[in-house]
Amino acid sequence: MSARRIHKPGIRVDASQPVTFQWNGQTCQGLAGDTLAAALLANGVRVVGQSYKYGRPRGILAAGCEEPNALVQLEDGGHATPNQKATQVELYPGLKARSSAIRRSKSLIGRLAQRYMPPGFYSKTFKWPQSLWPRYENAIRALAGFGDAPRSADREWYDHLHHHVDVLVIGGGLCGLLAAEASARAGLKTLLVDEQNEPGGWLMSEAQTRFDDQPAHEYRAALLARINTLPNLEILSRCAAVAVHDHNYVQALEQKQDHLPPAARDPDQPRQRLHKIRARQILLANGGIDRPLVYGNNDLPGVMTLAAGQTYLNRYGVLPGESVLICGSHDGIYHTAADYAAAGASVTVADIRADAKAPAGLAANITVLPGYHIAAVRGRQQVEGARLYHPGSGEARDIAVETVLSSGGLSPSVHLYCHDTRRPDWNESAHAFTVPDDYSQSRDGIAGIGAVTGHYRWTDALAQTAATTRAALAALGASGDITLPRIDEPLETNPPAFIVRLQDGKPEGTGAKAFVDYQNDVTAADIAIAVSENYQHIEHVKRYTAFGFGTDQGKLTSVNSIHLTAAALGVSPAAVSTTTYRPPWTPVTFGALAGYRQGNTFEPERTTALHPSHQARAAAMEAVGQWWRPWYFPQAGEDLHAAVARETAAVRSHAGAIDASTLGKIQIDGKDAREFLNRVYSNAWSKLEPGKCRYGLMLDENGMVMDDGVTACIHDNQFYMTTTTGGAARVLDWLERWHQIEWPELDVWLTSVTDHWATIAVVGPESRAILQSLCDDIDFDRDAFKFMEWRAGTVAGIAARVFRISFSGELAYEINVAAGYGRHIWEAVMAAGAVPYGTETMHVLRAEKGFIIVGQDTDATQTPFDLGMPWAVNLKKPYSFLGQRSLARSDTARAGRKQLVGLLAADPHTVLPEGAQIIATADPAVPRAGSDDPPVASLGYITSSYHSVALGRSIALANIENGAARQGETVYAFAHGKTYAATISSTNFVDPAGERQNA
Repeated sequence: MSARRIHKPGIRVDASQPVTFQWNGQTCQGLAGDTLAAALLANGVRVVGQSYKYGRPRGILAAGCEEPNALVQLEDGGHATPNQKATQVELYPGLKARSSAIRRSKSLIGRLAQRYMPPGFYSKTFKWPQSLWPRYENAIRALAGFGDAPRSADREWYDHLHHHVDVLVIGGGLCGLLAAEASARAGLKTLLVDEQNEPGGWLMSEAQTRFDDQPAHEYRAALLARINTLPNLEILSRCAAVAVHDHNYVQALEQKQDHLPPAARDPDQPRQRLHKIRARQILLANGGIDRPLVYGNNDLPGVMTLAAGQTYLNRYGVLPGESVLICGSHDGIYHTAADYAAAGASVTVADIRADAKAPAGLAANITVLPGYHIAAVRGRQQVEGARLYHPGSGEARDIAVETVLSSGGLSPSVHLYCHDTRRPDWNESAHAFTVPDDYSQSRDGIAGIGAVTGHYRWTDALAQTAATTRAALAALGASGDITLPRIDEPLETNPPAFIVRLQDGKPEGTGAKAFVDYQNDVTAADIAIAVSENYQHIEHVKRYTAFGFGTDQGKLTSVNSIHLTAAALGVSPAAVSTTTYRPPWTPVTFGALAGYRQGNTFEPERTTALHPSHQARAAAMEAVGQWWRPWYFPQAGEDLHAAVARETAAVRSHAGAIDASTLGKIQIDGKDAREFLNRVYSNAWSKLEPGKCRYGLMLDENGMVMDDGVTACIHDNQFYMTTTTGGAARVLDWLERWHQIEWPELDVWLTSVTDHWATIAVVGPESRAILQSLCDDIDFDRDAFKFMEWRAGTVAGIAARVFRISFSGELAYEINVAAGYGRHIWEAVMAAGAVPYGTETMHVLRAEKGFIIVGQDTDATQTPFDLGMPWAVNLKKPYSFLGQRSLARSDTARAGRKQLVGLLAADPHTVLPEGAQIIATADPAVPRAGSDDPPVASLGYITSSYHSVALGRSIALANIENGAARQGETVYAFAHGKTYAATISSTNFVDPAGERQNA
């Protein structure tokens, strides 16, 4: 292959910076700015892989994410990355790449076996004997030609970033850039994402059109200089929008460091970032993909799409061959011919339109053959020539060429628009499926601009972009105009034609194979066979032939496949429609999907922002739900009991601090938020003022306690609810269920903010002094900042919400800050004199006060009355709360139910076993085998039991039949064959009047 570099204004590679890389173990050289595909073409590499079924040599066909052939394996070890498209891999020094599919044995097998592999052969074979299926599977996988999954641990990390914007523009071509500029100048927060390494789109491949009297590359530079100064416009390059979900939620994958050598990557930065974007308006400016023609041997290395040939020449300065055949159905073939002729190539143009007229002024080294098209390409390992055929005259002629470029027109990239399972419309004038070009006909909040709407000429595309952008801005209440350049583009002298299959005068299925899907070796004949075997729905044809199943997901050839299906059925492409386009648009790594969620993903292990501080203090950890929380903080020589005794004493006498970030946190917004709380909580919320907090019990339909927590009124239309650590997800699902199914009329929306806030509880008589030392813009006076109130202020220099609530009975405050500042606040609290304590100490402290833990002191059979909490129930609310009717059921209201009480062991040094059964006698009287004597009755069981340092004795909580009326009565706890005497008492072992927390 006589490929060579050319140097002219506008190319995006730097000839002064050579880049050495390896390809299949051989050392090659490219230039800074190259893609791997461009560098391989410049080095004369044509064969980059082999086909799946037939083992045919395959070369680079395209220049972007639509490339089906050039799948490569990058690097090795922990940096190994399989199945990357060479057209999207940016060249860097030392890059090691190899083909995912070059196997000589496969080529031989394919040539011998191809006659036995018609469409659906895999459905008709390999069925028996069943025991051999693993061997069949291994053989098929070996032939598939995909890369090897890395066997070493990934050395890099990934993260997620959330955005809320007014306008999201997807696509960084001219239409996208101008729309983003107009949006930003209208005062809207605007984000533009583009999957290429720099914005500009087709401007970087255009050489014939002038913009404002400038070449495309000069106009592009001036445009970027102009819009890069806009403060409310952010442009993310190397960032592909991969999924568009409901409510304008878009996921976009940014390749932050894949373009750098592994050794040069910043360990403090992620390799890739998954952007999660909420946009009020989405403008799709992701253009279209050049559609290749279908003809014999159209898969030989050296065959490319017209757009790819133009891109490699004008953007990367690579002339892939000195003799070039260009075949197509629109006047763009003449523009590309002029570019190649100017680079010194000998060009033959086969215009398949019989009555087409070549534009005047073509270079002498361009030969035009009107009415001719390619019947078949000749060559073994690469293109050596082509046979041309004139359907009108039946004349054929052979020519010698090195490179073949073909185009049947553009296929708009409608995939993102269709991610909600809708189908695009067939546009007869554009000869393609398109996104609506009228804003009023678009999806709510999503509109197309430019080529994706079927407007391919610069002037038409920009006019449509201007109209749609103005309408989109107006829908957001903004006004703004779009600055369009003056366009001087080559005249189109002939209307385009819609032709897909270039016949050679022979019946379909005879002669050279004509490929539709390159990655799965699907030919035009395969589609005809599928239809003849009565597969008529396009989804069935797709699955029977496997077109569109590859890594390109049919981007390049789906329209060709649909047209051939329609032709075989004798209907229009509109009647066939498209297949279902599903996310993602391009492949997404598992690392990017997981982000920071690493480790045990079967049972995720969650940690708070303070976790490194806990590790630094050698905290013993325990799992609570999926969270790892400090169990206790041992000092030298301390076991669990000694550490807990020290920590509880510190809290009761001085001050301690606990990481409470794991509490579930749900933000409730909307004008009906109060009414919603009235319905889901058993107490009243109508009069809770901003700045106040209230404890609430949440009941299920049976009237049983399912969760509890404190909810604060932020303002009249916003509340901040906390739940138990283990109940957060369940409560959110519960609330969403009732809101969406039963009460959709309520203007309320719910947001989980558990991970957004770090919560640090500062507890003890000195907690006020600690907060005062860290915060000077909140008045902590007892009467100015009362129990069950909250204040906004600045703690240790960080904006915070401070709540005065207590889970220990002591004076206490909870500091809530953005999670990223949690560790800073924790260390500041420690430096101010607080002692860190863990969950075991928290359990002791709350049990001393008689505070319940839902799920430990309850078992889904306790009502608020059983727990001694009638004060948390308001039966006079105008709207009944969940579970209210069940509280009046005969069993729920009967006497003698188990009720939560305190227990004091007769031996104060004995900690009663949790789970021990409560009986009325010291003799359990277990009946002898064969005896008819009834066993001793169980009155209840112990739920919590601890040693209390503050009381100098053991304490316990228990659910006991009619327990509230039995205070002072002696009962017996029976466990492990032993009986322990105990006295029923109040659950509040310390501070029954609440004097500590009100101090």
